[in-house]
Amino acid sequence: MIHKDELVAELTYRTSRSSGPGGQNVNKVESRVTAIWHVEGSQLLSEVEKAIVEQRLAHRINALGMLAVDSSESRSQLENKELVVEKLVNLVNNALRPIKKRIPTKISKAKVLERLDRKKRQANKKKDRKWRLD
Repeated sequence: MIHKDELVAELTYRTSRSSGPGGQNVNKVESRVTAIWHVEGSQLLSEVEKAIVEQRLAHRINALGMLAVDSSESRSQLENKELVVEKLVNLVNNALRPIKKRIPTKISKAKVLERLDRKKRQANKKKDRKWRLD
């Protein structure tokens, strides 16, 4: 598990103009924040954890091994900076969470019989609709 305070030291930030509401402010202030984290160069994770993160977040990591997350939810650059750190921490912690193995369950005999009975009733219903010349 990575903590917010530890991760902040390893992040680099980039700002850009945000879309959405903000009036004239949106044309002047760079409120969107992008946090960039170099996964391979991180001191927080072991080699095994880095491999897990790289595998599970491969679609979000670029060719240089950088994981980028951005936020433009708020009009404030400072709030967006806090949000982007939170998003990144959640993303990495979810990637590091072990995947539970699925335990296959068996369909009960009662359910199987119920399904077969339902099929038989449907078949009889259709057979009764059939027009016969007797």
